[in-house]
Amino acid sequence: MSKKHPVVAVTGSSGAGTTTVKRAFEHIFYRDGIKPLVIEGDSYHRYNRVEMREAVAKDTTGTLSHFGPEANLFDVLAETFETYGKTGGCKRRYYLHSKEEAAAYPGQEPGEFTPWEEMAPGTDLLFYEGLHGGVVTDDANVAQHVDLLVGVVPIVNLEWIQKIHRDGAERGYSAEAIVDTILRRMPDYVNHITPQFSRSDINFQRVSTVDTSNPFIARDIPTPDESFVVIRFRDPAKFNIDFDHLLAMLQGSFMSRRNTIVVPGGKMGFAMEIILAPIIEKMMDERG
Repeated sequence: MSKKHPVVAVTGSSGAGTTTVKRAFEHIFYRDGIKPLVIEGDSYHRYNRVEMREAVAKDTTGTLSHFGPEANLFDVLAETFETYGKTGGCKRRYYLHSKEEAAAYPGQEPGEFTPWEEMAPGTDLLFYEGLHGGVVTDDANVAQHVDLLVGVVPIVNLEWIQKIHRDGAERGYSAEAIVDTILRRMPDYVNHITPQFSRSDINFQRVSTVDTSNPFIARDIPTPDESFVVIRFRDPAKFNIDFDHLLAMLQGSFMSRRNTIVVPGGKMGFAMEIILAPIIEKMMDERG
């Protein structure tokens, strides 16, 4: 960890709500004139798209997934965080998701990585968004280098509904292929994804208020107004969390435990900004 060069990590699987929290941070950075070095979690996959398909085809365990250590460079991610904390610089590359992203890199195709490039000091903090901002394995400890770890996770049935609809509508995957992917990922999800949410400083968990008991037949994704967001602070005193202030600012919110506030789903983005802005501002003050 580092006061001079802080590392902020948002961890959660795709569709969990990481886009909302990323947007909240972007608003905070813009308003406060903060210059972040942005790191994307997909950049630390071990295989490009073609290589991953080949690895899955050869996998005899049936459990190789982007959630686990076999398909990721956790040691490199930990080294990136550690190096930034010490020097304010690090190496970075991009994973090119689409033709639009690949167009900016002549000669490269979607599903490939750009070359590693050295990022010189000069930014205010490192901002990571991906699957493994708080991961810990026998060979790598990413979490120990993070100054603020934010977890974003829906209840598991809601997460599956979001994945089923996204992969079916946007990527054209069959229902059978989507279920196969969910089952393949399950061991890594249990062993490497969920433990991070016990290490996170703040968790934002969306809980639907409609029936999601069978996610495989759900016809639509519950809307924000059909959900609540459970916000849990691991140590409220660490960030001087004023729950009375939050309850006054967030209409319809209530406390469910001494370290947990529940807010209407439609206020998730607003809640993130009023909670996270003072924390980031304090980090910037402590940098000197």
